[in-house]
Amino acid sequence: MSEDLTQQWLSEIQGLKQQVTDAIAQRHEAWESAEKWRKLYNTESEQRRSDSQLLQQEIAKLKTELHKIKGIDETVLPDADSNIAIQTEIAQIESLQELRVKLIAITKERDRLLMALKTEQESHSQSRKSLTTALGDAIDSLTKERAAR
Repeated sequence: MSEDLTQQWLSEIQGLKQQVTDAIAQRHEAWESAEKWRKLYNTESEQRRSDSQLLQQEIAKLKTELHKIKGIDETVLPDADSNIAIQTEIAQIESLQELRVKLIAITKERDRLLMALKTEQESHSQSRKSLTTALGDAIDSLTKERAAR
């Protein structure tokens, strides 16, 4: 009987050992699962923060564009009289057709000014080249004259 009792106890101990081993394995699996979910959460939250930052930048950009469209951009025309004149002129536009005509006129004027700027830049570049060449010739002449003496 004592042998049966010992065998029963050993069997019970073996069963408890197995339960402890299973519990440790389950705890380890739960820990790994929790770690996996924590990493996924951190990745997702980082992506959300990044998206939020990009959207904030886009909102700021759109607000700037809106202010420019509305004529609020004081850095472009710091002259208050110019801003008032522009806003008055815009307020007088009564139809979409008038707006289109005005936009076409402004676009043509912009293109004309861009062409004038380009011509002026080319002229400036040519003047710079001519002056550089003249300066080089003058230095050469001066060097030759000094050498001749």
